[in-house]
Amino acid sequence: MTYRHQEEMSPPPARRVTDVAITRFEHVYEVEPALMTEHVTQQSFPNWDTLRLVRSRADHLAWMHRHFAGKVISGEELLHDLDE
Repeated sequence: MTYRHQEEMSPPPARRVTDVAITRFEHVYEVEPALMTEHVTQQSFPNWDTLRLVRSRADHLAWMHRHFAGKVISGEELLHDLDE
């Protein structure tokens, strides 16, 4: 196994999704970094770590629901409530 610092620390080119969102990896959306720099210091971390975090989101969310949520509401339910 080899580690190539430049390859790991250089994310793929960003593709604009909306005025405020970009994507670099399939199904991974980010707030446009330029909009974040004033309030949040941007961190540089390896591509593999980005993908590791994305893969573990569902497990983390399930854990949070089990420990802290009295009720889990889907996004679809929220949108339905807003439309009424």
